[in-house]
Amino acid sequence: MKKYFLALLTLLPAISAGAQTADPFACGADVSWCSEMEADGKRFYNAAGEETEMMALMKQIGMNAIRLRVWVNPEKAYGAWCDKADVLAKARRAHQQGLSLLIDFHYSDFFADPGRQDKPSAWAGYSMDELKKAVADHTRDVLQALKDEGIEPRWVQVGNETRQGMVWDNGKIDWNKSGSARYTGYVALSNAGYEAVHEVLPEAKVIVHIDKGPDDNAWFYREFKAAGGKFDMIGLSHYPESNWKNENTKTANNVKSLGQTFGVPVMIVETGYSASNESLAEQVMTDLFAKTQSLEQCAGIFYWEPEVYGWWKPAYYSKLGWNAYGKGAFTSEGKPSKALSPFNSEATAIATLPTSREAAAVYDLSGRRVKSESQKGICIVEGKKMLKQ
Repeated sequence: MKKYFLALLTLLPAISAGAQTADPFACGADVSWCSEMEADGKRFYNAAGEETEMMALMKQIGMNAIRLRVWVNPEKAYGAWCDKADVLAKARRAHQQGLSLLIDFHYSDFFADPGRQDKPSAWAGYSMDELKKAVADHTRDVLQALKDEGIEPRWVQVGNETRQGMVWDNGKIDWNKSGSARYTGYVALSNAGYEAVHEVLPEAKVIVHIDKGPDDNAWFYREFKAAGGKFDMIGLSHYPESNWKNENTKTANNVKSLGQTFGVPVMIVETGYSASNESLAEQVMTDLFAKTQSLEQCAGIFYWEPEVYGWWKPAYYSKLGWNAYGKGAFTSEGKPSKALSPFNSEATAIATLPTSREAAAVYDLSGRRVKSESQKGICIVEGKKMLKQ
């Protein structure tokens, strides 16, 4: 019984404070390439064939959120895309449409992922203390620029797919060490970003993001947290393949278990499916929504770069010998494909602690509104503990 009373002590003040609130389920997309595509002559059209501005088009599809990546200094190699100025320009467009914003810091001049977490060229030779300052300064600089324009992101990623750490080699996880020692550099840099986010945006959720959504990832967050790592939300990448039904099920189960284990929301911040079969892609995304959207632990789903079509790729990819991205969700005519149809359903909400008493309102000990006639056991009714049998 002791744990119930502790839960009640935490919950009761929240119930009596103000009106109940809930965060809308994020139906979103990462469209970070859109400005580069537009500069390259690509245009985007709605289902009726009318040319439509990208953020307005995302809203028409039914999305309520946009994710944008930030690179430190990409201009020397890649080109001036996804730097501070480009991010601000796209964020303004999203904000004008009333779309919520997720900012994804890579802390690199190019893509950061499990196979590469390259240190920005401007930070070469920095000591750990200098790197922590650089991470914090870069984070504050971008977020303050957004805030100065009245744009306050709801979520901020400190690093992208950081299963192997970030800002190598200083922040690389050292698997030759044991326990918390292997995470020392990574935690120091990640926490520098975490603290900087909350200095500028106290209410934003800070996400620590890794790949392989279908895998059991509890060990990672358990070890990261034990080493002193901080996070407000868990972010997962999930790219289902041929065995997509099983992979979607595993990811949904992990979303639920991670949320329960660590007491934070979980978001699928990247997903997508092959553009070669839009009807199958629609089935995959519909199945993923069906398995996750009703979970109280799931905060949302973001499709990664749906706007890519016609096998477009950045000019820099040709220099690297890379192929075009194959998981876009637009047709060859530049229109949204069926893969995005699940995003046009009415967004649900994840449960949050109620902030006020409502007449006859009944809540369980996690703060979820329940039907009074069906609730059994200890619950909260009008701010008071009751035992319903």
